[in-house]
Amino acid sequence: MWEKDVNINEIKEIRVKTNVYFGVGAITKIEDIAKDLKTKGIDKVVVVSGRNAYKSTGAWDYVEKALNNNGIGYINYAKVTPNPTTDAINEATSEAKAFGAKAVIAIGGGSPIDTGKSVAILLEYPDKTAEELYELKFSPEKAAPIVAINLTHGTGTEVNRFAVATLLSKDFKPAIAYDCIYPSYSIDDPQLMTKLSKNQTLYTSIDAINHVVEAATSTVASPYAITLAKETIRLVAKYLPKAIANLEDPEPRYYLLYASLLGGVGFDNGLLHYTHALEHPLSAVKPELSHGLGLAMLLPAVIRAIYPDRAATLADILEPIAPGLNGTPDEAEKAAGLVEKWLFEVGVTQKLKDDGFCEGDVDKLVNLCFTTPSLDGLLGIAPNAATKERVKQIYEESMTPYNK
Repeated sequence: MWEKDVNINEIKEIRVKTNVYFGVGAITKIEDIAKDLKTKGIDKVVVVSGRNAYKSTGAWDYVEKALNNNGIGYINYAKVTPNPTTDAINEATSEAKAFGAKAVIAIGGGSPIDTGKSVAILLEYPDKTAEELYELKFSPEKAAPIVAINLTHGTGTEVNRFAVATLLSKDFKPAIAYDCIYPSYSIDDPQLMTKLSKNQTLYTSIDAINHVVEAATSTVASPYAITLAKETIRLVAKYLPKAIANLEDPEPRYYLLYASLLGGVGFDNGLLHYTHALEHPLSAVKPELSHGLGLAMLLPAVIRAIYPDRAATLADILEPIAPGLNGTPDEAEKAAGLVEKWLFEVGVTQKLKDDGFCEGDVDKLVNLCFTTPSLDGLLGIAPNAATKERVKQIYEESMTPYNK
């Protein structure tokens, strides 16, 4: 396989819409990025992060030095939580505006980067709020420059135009997608990810798999999205067990990170549908729920729901984790069972009931799928009719295991 010819310590520049510095040691490129920001007249930035990882990974040491070396002032908003909220976005924006920040540096996984993207928009629209942004009450065409320093291998947000936030008052967790929030630069350094826990490693990698399963089977899927899906799933299947076996080894992280990047580009092209549309209500209602775990609990039932409509594609791309499928519509139950078997084998055995959900929650979750801003757009490109009955069935089937 081609991986044998790769030196993971060589930093590569990957050009998608975003310029990505990729490889062990890529964090050192923040010096070049800071120089470029300064030449463009940016002398103040807001650094958006969670409370700990930006420091414990060592990323902040490099960022702080680069900013100081180039005479760029900064403030640090270090309060982002998993499943970030519009309240946090508004607070970070207020502090950034008061400081006079002209760009955003986001350090973390999907939550800090999505928050940073949102702040970048609101810096250019000072009369707007995060609630207006996420309830789709205006369509931004500009944002402050964004630099994303990625600390997980799952979301793909460092290479695409998407962001997500929760409106706590309404249990809404919408997604936005605008060309103005492609980061100008991103850093994907697997060495920064060797402190991720086993569960974080599992959940973020499963997020990447969900991205490509949906992107390859939506009504707008292209051959490009399908090709990216095949490689993403192959890499996760091969390297996730190796990462779990040795959490501090950067080599499997390198390939999981590359899979995540491919997944991010994949759903930038093929978009998303059922699994993400149905997971957002789960983690909106229970903000402590890891997004990747929510997706994992739903995935087998989604596979069963869509397999008859995309049997050939799914049999092909799922081969590394669900071998032996022939690509005929009558294999839906088998495909769902094989995917769940793989999830259980890598260590993700929870279903919705294990996380405190019950049949009595289903109607509320279904309603949120159809009332949360933006989720109708995801359901609208599912490979079959996303009726309330079908959505309800997916939730109900996700309560307990297929493989009893």
